[in-house]
Amino acid sequence: MRCFINISFCLLASFGHFAQTEQLAQNYLDQGEYEKALNTYRNLFKENPGNLNIFFGMITSFQQLEDFQSAEALLLEKLNNASYGPTILIELGHNSELQKKTELAQKYYEQALDALQNKPIHTYSVAQGFEKYSLLEFAARAYLFGIKFNPEMKYDLPLARIYGEQGKLEEMFSSYLDLIDKDPEIRLNLIREFERYLLEDASNPANQVFRKLLLQRLQQNQALIYNELLGWLFVQQREFDKAFAQEKAIYRRNNQDLQPIIQLTVITRAGGDIKTAKEILSFIIEEGASENILLQANQLLMAMEIETAEESDYGTIEKDFQDLFQQFGTGMETLQLQMDYSKFLAFKLGRIQPALDLLQELSGQTTTNFELAGVKMLLADILVLDQKFNQALIYYSQVQNLVKNNEVAQDARFMVAKTSYYKGDFEWSKTQLDVLKASATQLIANDALELSLLIQENALEDSNQTALKLYARADLLSFQNKNLEAINVLDEILSRHKGEKIVDEALLKQAELFEAEGNWKKAEANYLKILQFYSKDILSDNATFLLAELYNNNLHQPEKARDFYEKIIFNHPDSIYFVEARKKYRMLRGDTVE
Repeated sequence: MRCFINISFCLLASFGHFAQTEQLAQNYLDQGEYEKALNTYRNLFKENPGNLNIFFGMITSFQQLEDFQSAEALLLEKLNNASYGPTILIELGHNSELQKKTELAQKYYEQALDALQNKPIHTYSVAQGFEKYSLLEFAARAYLFGIKFNPEMKYDLPLARIYGEQGKLEEMFSSYLDLIDKDPEIRLNLIREFERYLLEDASNPANQVFRKLLLQRLQQNQALIYNELLGWLFVQQREFDKAFAQEKAIYRRNNQDLQPIIQLTVITRAGGDIKTAKEILSFIIEEGASENILLQANQLLMAMEIETAEESDYGTIEKDFQDLFQQFGTGMETLQLQMDYSKFLAFKLGRIQPALDLLQELSGQTTTNFELAGVKMLLADILVLDQKFNQALIYYSQVQNLVKNNEVAQDARFMVAKTSYYKGDFEWSKTQLDVLKASATQLIANDALELSLLIQENALEDSNQTALKLYARADLLSFQNKNLEAINVLDEILSRHKGEKIVDEALLKQAELFEAEGNWKKAEANYLKILQFYSKDILSDNATFLLAELYNNNLHQPEKARDFYEKIIFNHPDSIYFVEARKKYRMLRGDTVE
């Protein structure tokens, strides 16, 4: 037994030494010390002549030293060795290529392909050998032979990727679709491949090719997978109405499953196409879905109605709420709908006390801490709306205790800081914000950092904090949906506090309010002022990105949008907007987005 253990130990020690020496040879090769690499590989090869890594390491060392004859001699020795297969011909071809012997290289490459006739099992290794040296046309031919010889082998995927690298879009997408024909479930994995080439811009060549191929296949074969892929493409292009048409076609033929249409509603709303989202919800409601889905659909529809309503529509919306309560009741199953109604009463109709009364009633009926936290959070928000700050702070604190270590608790803590800021208690607000900067979710952390910096910079500059109090007042008016009043307060800051640090903050906040009111030109003017007079300040990247978005989405000036996205990329590489700006810049330039 002891003898066996000693032998095992010796074998392990020997293997460990061999592996270290092989790594040393590779390090020499990586560092350009080719003589040392060659000597080390030679010694290793004597010990283990069957190790392919060592053999090819030796070949590479010879080639780097431009001793092509020695490399060729070694390769020719292995030409008929079954362990190496036809790939040795590719290596001989590459060795010839390095000597500028192009015709000889081509001859070896063709021989490697011909060898597959008798040894089709080597298809993958031969194709990989060609890919290793970026010989994509030869690699594609190898895979095509493999597919012809054995259609069951999954050579379509690497072949499609090669077509993509060659810019052969039609061949690439056709290969991917052939794969999906064989195995529809693979489409989920292939979405990542499609996303490398497809853009939001429907005129992008890759988008056009993909759409054409899908329509052609739909004409030949009414498989639902093509409707699904077309719907997915239209979503990428933000053509949500066309995506809805595809989903309806699928719904009619696929056991009337509404779940994908519900998902499309959420995506469409998030994409800003409220009109189409409403049409989708109306369709769901008309189809007479289950009561639970009907409730969710109506609730989402009401939220969007409120989002886009004019004041003259409020009476109709209130009646719609009452009709829904008549239909679905006022129990816990409609808790969220009742909360939405409370918010509508307070923030849109200004009927604060009825909203508070309803929420107080709901708080006594909730069955979980999360439900209770949601109700109390809304209660606190409405109390802030009513400027009853101390009462609001009590409720926000209760929320933090109800759902500790949850994102809702972080939201509540941020609102504690924001409420203290609204009431002018800037020191306490900053204390709370400085904690949130490090511990909250990324979104809250960014908001906490911005508000903390606002207080820090402006509370120190003015001992009376006059401008900061005005800014907090404008912020509160914005929270209360009194945008025009907020704009006027910010005008007061801009006229009475010229030259102070808060001016760029006031310009930015006012620009955002102008956008909320649809006054694009005034928003543009404010962003440009920030970039003209405060280009070195912390809000420069905010103004640059928001101006790019304004040009892209509202003023429909893509060339200007592209220029300002580019400024984020080159002038603000540390900005939180960098990734999004780079993506949109590439889209506007027509690049393939990785």
